[in-house]
Amino acid sequence: MHRSYLPPQNWTENPFLEGDEAKHLAQVLRLQQGDTIIVFDGLGNFAEATATSVSKQRIELVLGLAECKESPLPEITLAQAIPKGKNMDWIVQKAVELGVTKIQPLITRHTIATPGDQKAEKWRRTALEACKQSAQFTIPSIEDPLSFEKWINQPDPSELKIIASLADEPKKFRETLESHPDLGSVTILIGPEGDFSPQETTAALDHGFTPVTLGDLVLRVETATMFCLSAVRYHYGADS
Repeated sequence: MHRSYLPPQNWTENPFLEGDEAKHLAQVLRLQQGDTIIVFDGLGNFAEATATSVSKQRIELVLGLAECKESPLPEITLAQAIPKGKNMDWIVQKAVELGVTKIQPLITRHTIATPGDQKAEKWRRTALEACKQSAQFTIPSIEDPLSFEKWINQPDPSELKIIASLADEPKKFRETLESHPDLGSVTILIGPEGDFSPQETTAALDHGFTPVTLGDLVLRVETATMFCLSAVRYHYGADS
């Protein structure tokens, strides 16, 4: 059954879809009066909805009983140095599929890409489409890009902070996770092509990040990101 995003403010006595959601359902999927879809509010709530009128500008609905799907723990913040090309789009999509809670794009000393003003909005649209595709009903927060220096000095309430790094004497990833059996939140920091600068690595360590090794293989940025997210989800049970 198709899933559509129904903003929280539209969960009223007379709920309706508009904009791109209505246009896609009416013109692409050929939704008809009486057809049923799943709607979700991006905050974990979802319900079956029956279309009572259909146009490409507006689709009026009758909602069934709303339910709530809780996001898996731990909550994951991905602090991602923006890679070159379109790799960030792919990272956002796959990170959402793996249940990330928040993505903070970072501009580091070795970052090659120079994101424009519209990039974050594009990534948010990618995140929404990934939620629909993977049957997730909580849309992660996709923040505007920040410089590493500005971001690292902001408060981070995560219980565990991990940096995938080539720093001296990194800890084993598995042992680091095993030392936090009831983890509620984690921040994972991934560098760009060429890794973090020595100054950035030092700053991360000074702010409580634990350096972890991802093994002997040299991984591409997007591979390192998926490795870390998948390891966390597997360790703590993706379906628990």
